[in-house]
Amino acid sequence: MHRITLIPGDGVGPEIAEATVRVIEATGVPIQWDLQEAGEDVCQSEGTPLPERVIESIRKNRVAIKGPVTTPVGKGYIETDPRPLCMSETLQGFQGCTD
Repeated sequence: MHRITLIPGDGVGPEIAEATVRVIEATGVPIQWDLQEAGEDVCQSEGTPLPERVIESIRKNRVAIKGPVTTPVGKGYIETDPRPLCMSETLQGFQGCTD
């Protein structure tokens, strides 16, 4: 069984993530999805669009699929978290890490 962090994102992200999951599951490879939320809604509830729990899940599973995520720029978001919002900077060394 393979474990993959799934970050559906927001906006059109959940629809894209759902289609991606269907394609991967059609391969027949056994997958256990570790669902993690990130983005603008999470920023409103947790104070950061990329909570540490998401980064921990990616590091633990070593594989993640991320749908599009709204970056709360210009909407009064005040960066209180010293980590960059860019996942590729946060996860330096991971292959194929793009935002």
